[in-house]
Amino acid sequence: MTDTTSETLHEVTVSVNGVRRSAAVPARRLLSDFLRHDLELTGTHVGCEHGVCGACTVLVDGQPMRSCLMFAVTAQDHAITTVEGLCSAPDARVAPTGESMNPVQQAFAECHGLQCGFCTPGFLTTVTAYLEENPSPTSEEAREAISGNLCRCTGYQNIVKSVLRAAEIRAERASERASEPAGEAPSEEQS
Repeated sequence: MTDTTSETLHEVTVSVNGVRRSAAVPARRLLSDFLRHDLELTGTHVGCEHGVCGACTVLVDGQPMRSCLMFAVTAQDHAITTVEGLCSAPDARVAPTGESMNPVQQAFAECHGLQCGFCTPGFLTTVTAYLEENPSPTSEEAREAISGNLCRCTGYQNIVKSVLRAAEIRAERASERASEPAGEAPSEEQS
């Protein structure tokens, strides 16, 4: 007897956090499941599975995308950045804890922008992309930028503070880079 339930697998190759990765997956595999199960990058969380909560947000070619609404096969040859990749961004620095953090991650830690942490990966990727487009947001603009992400713990005040602080940190780091002699990397003490 032949197995009629087997699905055709498609080889999907993407650049995830700067590393070329491939896996054979069914056409209906969601990008969130591809990242979590096939590539074992579990930082992307799956909440509602309907694109409403934002927990699964990743960056696709630098733009925020709900990975629970995107098939993995449509990500073929695109650049995906997950929360794991934010710590290796060009503007990441080593924090006093010894961990590498980009400005948004550092701001969320400083401003207590997270509690249980389930929604945090989606907020971090969303805010990282947002600050690329609007590096100096007002409080209202920051609130609008995060309006597509849900958090059941924080009440959003500290998340808004985190967005504003991340903008400050980005500006500080840009100023540091501008004042450095060409070719010299920032020291680990700078953050």
